Amino acid sequence: MLRNKRGLILGVANEFSLAAFISAKAHAAGADLGFNFLPDASSRGAKAEKRVRRVTDPLRPEFVFPCDLTSDESIDIFFTALQREWQHFDFMVHSVAWAPLADILCRTTDVSRAGFREAMDISVYSFLTAARRAAELMPRGGSIMTLSYYGGEKVVAGYNLMGVCKAALESAVRYASSELGPRGIRVNAISAGPVKTLSASAVGATGDSGGIDDMMRLHQLVSPLRRNITGGDVGDVACWLASDHAAAITGELIHADAGYNIMGGAPPDLHG
Repeated sequence: MLRNKRGLILGVANEFSLAAFISAKAHAAGADLGFNFLPDASSRGAKAEKRVRRVTDPLRPEFVFPCDLTSDESIDIFFTALQREWQHFDFMVHSVAWAPLADILCRTTDVSRAGFREAMDISVYSFLTAARRAAELMPRGGSIMTLSYYGGEKVVAGYNLMGVCKAALESAVRYASSELGPRGIRVNAISAGPVKTLSASAVGATGDSGGIDDMMRLHQLVSPLRRNITGGDVGDVACWLASDHAAAITGELIHADAGYNIMGGAPPDLHG
């Protein structure tokens, strides 16, 4: 499906991250891939290269370069180096989101100004700036996608500040798709169901929400397919969006959640 296509994957954290599953599926589909990792100088980047290379080395990447998406200088250096390797490429996956743990665990109305600013910078602005720089290297058109979650549409206990960020991210996708569409560049978001990733572990880590395990139990009980999704499910959707098979799809929020988002209440069989 992706033979002769080049793809940039931003945000691989470890082998359990959604970006890692997407990377494996894209490699299997024939894509040539490039990656970033957080430089050690970043407050969140210690030993990041080792974790990323553990995922990417088996995929024979064409490059793995440092890039801190909160730094304009780091972004400039990264995309300049990328352009030396690839004069153009075909798709980009943005899988970057973060907020200070204290600002996720508190009530949304109690979030700190600094925490809100940092969460929006990393989770939303990083997408916009990466999309702008990627578009410069897509003269023949291409596909840009990011990852969201249902907590950006509806209130999900424990998701809190990240829900606000995902709502902003989904809006950014629509505006970017309108602006980049005349250049043949499609922009979409995948709203993935709950999967046990490093970032998901922070959701409901304290308090009454129960965290990721309770979210997954509810998802399995309520979703029409009566199952949780896998990282591979998300990878398959990402490969489709990157491929020519989705050539008419842009500005969309694609739910890869076993149908959970369509349910307005518990299915009849749960009522006994």
